[in-house]
Amino acid sequence: MQKSLSEINNTVSFDSEAPFFKKLIMFFGPGLLVAVGYMDPGNWITSMSGGSKYGYMLLFVILISSLSAMLLQSMSARLGIASGKDLAQITRELTSRRKAFIAWIIVELAIMATDIAEVIGSAIALNLLFGLPLFLGVAITVLDVFLLLLIMKYGFRKIEAIVGVLISTIFFIFLFEVLNASPNVSDIAHGFIPDQSIITNGGVLYMALGIIGATIMPHNLYLHSSIVQSRQYDRTSEQSKREAIRFATIDSNIQLTIAFFVNCLLLILGAALFFGSNQELGHFYALYDALKSSPIGHIVGGAVMSTLFAVALLASGQNSTITGTLSGQIVMEGFIHLQVKPWIRRFVTRLIAVTPVFICLWIYRSSPMQIEELLIFTQVFLSIALPLSIIPLLLATNNKAIMGDAFINPKWVSITAWLLTIILCVLNVFLIYQTIATFY
Repeated sequence: MQKSLSEINNTVSFDSEAPFFKKLIMFFGPGLLVAVGYMDPGNWITSMSGGSKYGYMLLFVILISSLSAMLLQSMSARLGIASGKDLAQITRELTSRRKAFIAWIIVELAIMATDIAEVIGSAIALNLLFGLPLFLGVAITVLDVFLLLLIMKYGFRKIEAIVGVLISTIFFIFLFEVLNASPNVSDIAHGFIPDQSIITNGGVLYMALGIIGATIMPHNLYLHSSIVQSRQYDRTSEQSKREAIRFATIDSNIQLTIAFFVNCLLLILGAALFFGSNQELGHFYALYDALKSSPIGHIVGGAVMSTLFAVALLASGQNSTITGTLSGQIVMEGFIHLQVKPWIRRFVTRLIAVTPVFICLWIYRSSPMQIEELLIFTQVFLSIALPLSIIPLLLATNNKAIMGDAFINPKWVSITAWLLTIILCVLNVFLIYQTIATFY
C-alpha cells in the first residue's frame, strides 16, 4: 500500500541513541499541527462569547474538552506508528468500498467546512488590518495554498517551525490582552470547578455544547495518524515503535496544553471585559469593536488591542489552512486511493471551500454579519463527521491484527474512549438539533 503522505513519510531524522530531551525535540512538530485545529477561528467566537455571557463558568468545559482531545489524539498517534498506516487507510480496510466512499465524502465536507471558517477568518482579518474588501480577501486565501507547496520543498520541519511561530504569536497576543484586562484570579480558579448550571441552564448547556463541538475536530485524527510517520524511527522494531509512540504522545499533550491555555485566555478575556455588559460578541467584527472600546482599550490603546486581535486571527487562519490541505490529501489517498498532484489537490479543495463564501458575499453584498453566519453551518458538518472518525479509531486501536499485541489500547483507555464517544455523539446530536431549531 502507498505510504501515507509519501512525500514526507520517514523524512525527518530521529536519533534513537540521543539523550531524552534531544529526542523529544526531534519529535516536536506533529503535535503543533494538530493543536492548530483546537484554536481555530471557530473556537474564538465560542470561547469569547461564552465568557461574555456566563463569566468563567465554562472553563471547566474547556478543561474536559482538552483532556478528551489529548486521549483521542494519543490514540491516533499510536495507530499511525504501530500500524504504519493512517486512519483513512485503516478505515478503508475495515469497511466496503462503497461505505468508504460515503465516509470520504462526509470527511471531505467536514474538512471543507473547517476550511470555510479559516477562509472567513482570514478574509475578515485582512479587511480589519488593511481595509481589503471581503471579496478580495477571500480571493487571496485561494492563493495561500501555493505558499504551502513552496514551503514543502524545503522540508516538513520548515512547516512545523512556521506553525510553531504562528501559534506562539496567537498565544502571546492573548496573554498580553488578558494580563491587561486584570481578571479576578479567584474567579478563574472557581471556573474550573463544575457548576450544575452547565446542565440545568439551557443557555449555558447550549454554549457548552458549542465549545465541545468546536474543540474536537475530526480531520485532526486523520492528520495526526499520518504526520507522526514523518520521523525516521525503525519500522521493524517493537522497542523503536514504543519509543516513537511515547515521544509522539508527549509532543501531542504539550501542544494541546498550549491550545488549552489559548482557549482559556479567550474565554477569560471575554469574561474579564464583557461579562455583565450585555454586548453581543457572536461575530469577529463585534469582538474587534468591543476590544477597541473596552476599558483596557483606553489604557493600552484601543487600536493596539483590536489590531493585535486581527493579527492573531490572520495567524490562526493561515495555520489552519496548512493543516486542512494536508488532511484533505490524507483522506483522499486513504479512502479512495486517488492520487493527484499536490498543487491540484490543494487548489481544488480550497476553490470548493471558498465557493459558498463567494456566493454568500454576492447574495448579501458583503454584509459581514451574514458572512459569519456560515460558521454556524460549518459546526453542523463537523458534528456529523465526528462519530464517523472516532468509532473507526476505537475499533482499529482495539484490533490486535492491526496494532499487534503490544500496542492495542489498555483496557482503561478503551473503556474511557467508548464512554467519551457515546457522550460526544449524544451531545453533538443535541447541538445539531439546537442549531437547526434556532432557524425555525
